[in-house]
Amino acid sequence: MKIELSIITVNFNGLDDTCALIDSITFNDHLEVIVVDNGSTANEAAVIRQRYPQVRVIRSEQNLGFAGGNNLGISKASGQYLLFINNDTVFRHFTPQPLIDRLHASPTIGIVCPKIRFAWDDCPIQFAGYTPLTPVTLRNRAIGYGEADRGQYDTPHPTPYAHGAAMMVSREALERAGLMPECYFLYYEELDWSMMFRRAGYDIWYEPAVTIFHKESRSTGIDSPLKVYYITRNRLLFARRNSSGLQRWVTYAYLTLVVAARDSVRHLLRSHPLQAKAVWHGVRDFCLNKQNKQQ
Repeated sequence: MKIELSIITVNFNGLDDTCALIDSITFNDHLEVIVVDNGSTANEAAVIRQRYPQVRVIRSEQNLGFAGGNNLGISKASGQYLLFINNDTVFRHFTPQPLIDRLHASPTIGIVCPKIRFAWDDCPIQFAGYTPLTPVTLRNRAIGYGEADRGQYDTPHPTPYAHGAAMMVSREALERAGLMPECYFLYYEELDWSMMFRRAGYDIWYEPAVTIFHKESRSTGIDSPLKVYYITRNRLLFARRNSSGLQRWVTYAYLTLVVAARDSVRHLLRSHPLQAKAVWHGVRDFCLNKQNKQQ
């Protein structure tokens, strides 16, 4: 039986969340689910394999990062379409077909993302598309973020970037654009990957006919030192890879002298010295071109 859709998720010490995601998926003969157990402390792959024999489980003894884990999943996937979803997301109505239909709508569409809502309280919107990044500050916003879902973002539209929590790509576009960039380890991979797809001639779309619910930051913790480190380092790395000339150097100056300084002071004022230190470790490791794969 030909596999049409491969769903790929990366698990890192997140067994309960990963199982909840699998439980929310309706399986059929044209669908495969691939779980990459990405260096979890315990061998969670064995548990998932036992509970869900219909799932293809890959165990990596080393944490390969978000991109590395997904790339390992890609190497084992058979589908014409690949849906990458965070393990801390769940479907409430499993209907991926509209995402496939959106990819079919035009040969220039290479990535499509569903509507993403948070999984708590009244499930406010997390993502209904992105605004473009500003050239120097690299700031943008997620459309609809924090708003109640009243149907105000139920019209499909192009978006400059995909959201890493849930994105579907066609295999043809993937083979042309290339694999996820593994130099980031955590955060900013999907933005850089979006740029790779756009440079390859593809558009990215938001398709609200599908909604996924996101618990967010279960692996790294909200505003944890780990998250602060990689956000700081990877903003600078994104600038290096996607800007040039004077603009790049102005962006470096802004991200270091303004953003990093502000963030470190903010963390100190909140009595978070580890987060403040993580900011400057991120700047240092970027300057040293160091990939400090913290866990």
